[in-house]
Amino acid sequence: MANPATREQLKQYALRTLGKPVIEINVDDDQLEDRLDEALQYFAQYHYDGIEKMYLKHLITEAEVTRARTNESATATDVDGTTTATWLEGSNWIPLPQAVVSVLRVFPLTDTGGGSNMFDVKYQLRLNDLYDLSSTSIIQYQMAMDNLDLIEHILIGETPIRFNQHMNRLYIDMDWENTVTAGQDYIIIECYRKLDPSSYADVFDDIFLKRYATALIKRQWGSNLSKFSGIQMLGGVEMNGADIYSQAEEEITKLEEEMKLAYELPLDYMVG
Repeated sequence: MANPATREQLKQYALRTLGKPVIEINVDDDQLEDRLDEALQYFAQYHYDGIEKMYLKHLITEAEVTRARTNESATATDVDGTTTATWLEGSNWIPLPQAVVSVLRVFPLTDTGGGSNMFDVKYQLRLNDLYDLSSTSIIQYQMAMDNLDLIEHILIGETPIRFNQHMNRLYIDMDWENTVTAGQDYIIIECYRKLDPSSYADVFDDIFLKRYATALIKRQWGSNLSKFSGIQMLGGVEMNGADIYSQAEEEITKLEEEMKLAYELPLDYMVG
């Protein structure tokens, strides 16, 4: 099938590209699965179509607030046993799904910008200055909003966050006890997450993924055959796995260069 929609179809597509069934591809099924996992991981890590920008909501629990009140200390020691550094790892974190690869920001946890509070500055500006949009310029209003935002940024600042995708934890450095209420407050997280191919089958039909998976399987094939270098089969045919391996290495190198030039997002895309 030229347009694979499942792992198995992608696997068979790659094998046919390499010559199956005319040529026997000497790669075990477990090796095929490993190479597909590797191709999907690379695709999700670097290709802009392998991830999606989304917003997660998380309800703060009592257990998280209780845990955040304590800090776990960690100590680094040198080879001679002397202490070189001590830091607080912290317990002020919330769990994130494994598919999340980066966190851009957490939306403000305080309502200084106001919504329905009639004593809020922004509420009064909207009430008094924008009651009639047809006769009121919004330029002054925009300037006032920018000024209020600057004051808030200077006096309050943004909530510091820390995230590492291999920990599946989002650390939020704030006063948990006085800022949020367990069971009532939600945290809204702007982040990137991997696309799940089982939910979005069109991922398997991506032209780069098909070519990259085929090249990885070809390299595995060449690696397997290279173990029998110099052995002649019936009719004087000699296996030449080294050539297949070197061809696959060259193809993979070109594909990864193409990824960096054409498909990879800018390095600062994960910075909020």
